[in-house]
Amino acid sequence: MKTKLFTLALFISYTALGQGFEQAKTLLDQVSKEMKSHENIRFDFSYVLENKKEQIRQEMEGNVTLAGDRYKLNFLDAIQLFDGNKIYTIVPENEEITISFPEDEDDVSVNPSKLLSFYEEGYGYEWDIEQRVMGRNIQYIKLMPNPVSDEVKYLLLGIDIDRIQVYRLIEVGVNGTLTTLTLKNQEFDISLPPNYFVFDAKAYPNYYIND
Repeated sequence: MKTKLFTLALFISYTALGQGFEQAKTLLDQVSKEMKSHENIRFDFSYVLENKKEQIRQEMEGNVTLAGDRYKLNFLDAIQLFDGNKIYTIVPENEEITISFPEDEDDVSVNPSKLLSFYEEGYGYEWDIEQRVMGRNIQYIKLMPNPVSDEVKYLLLGIDIDRIQVYRLIEVGVNGTLTTLTLKNQEFDISLPPNYFVFDAKAYPNYYIND
């Protein structure tokens, strides 16, 4: 009798896990489809890095405009522009511009063009908690790096289930560091100048260009 009960318990557990996976996959697919249906997206964001053990807390703000693979990011007193081929990092304080290619970037660096679709490859996922945040219903999906990462334990992707939009991304580091990215003021299909993602060296006459 005990064996039958144990087998039944295992069956229920695995069924629940399967349902959680399918729920997570369905919601992620809906978000991906919704994001890709727009010509462009612009949003502000807050970035918080915290490690209570090391007594570290940093808070920063930024904004980004995305159109396909192209993007323009304002963050950490710098402007980063990707025209689909090259990345231009413009630092007004130093009057310096660095030109690089996507393949030159560190794998762990944030790639804005992948911010809303990074979860499509390299992660396992499962249904997690739901929260009510400022009148919004936020459903979290737990993402586990596959293969296992030496730096990231897991991520929590918070999705506004009424708007089908990414709201928050929480990265839980192996060393206890918690990184939280919260999206705000999202706008879609806005009117952009034709050359919005085109780098114009003439706009920076006194800058040193490092390529």
